[in-house]
Amino acid sequence: MKTTGSIFAKTTLGLLVAASVVACNNNKPAAAPVATATTDNKTTTVYINSDTLLSKYAYAKDMQVRLNDKGRAAEAEVTSRQQALQREIAEYQKIASTLAADKRQETEQRLGREQQDFQRYQQSESAAIQQEQATETNKLFQKTADFAKEYAKEKGYKLVLTYSRSAPGVLFVDPSLDITADAVKILNDAYAKDKK
Repeated sequence: MKTTGSIFAKTTLGLLVAASVVACNNNKPAAAPVATATTDNKTTTVYINSDTLLSKYAYAKDMQVRLNDKGRAAEAEVTSRQQALQREIAEYQKIASTLAADKRQETEQRLGREQQDFQRYQQSESAAIQQEQATETNKLFQKTADFAKEYAKEKGYKLVLTYSRSAPGVLFVDPSLDITADAVKILNDAYAKDKK
């Protein structure tokens, strides 16, 4: 099974792409890469530090806890079933030489089916966890993209980027363009209202 650490790497990359795409004007040529346009001394490009956002946004932290709990529960169930099957196989191996040939063949076929069933179950659980991770990541992505779009419209920004040390698409950003604290506050306030 994949670890939930991969969620955050995917989320960070997703946030980078989403915030850039959502905030850009549709059907207009892209502006020069790193240059920040200003109008009347007002910056039109800002960024959100996605590493900080993920560590301070309550929804992202709750999501991580939920996914970790589900992953641990699924892993425990898989391990339990695997150990039960291994015990059954070990018990059979102890008595196999004392069984009649037809009984050995019947038991081996049954154990083979049980191993196949276990493998299907293990794959199914892994797929279910991965699907849940993708669903949760998409929800986080959508919440963040919706926030960026509304925030940019309200503040008059033309471009909202993400900055991340774990997935660096930008090598340097002036800290004066950082709106992460504002983003975390607004997103956490909205999430707190949603939880009630």
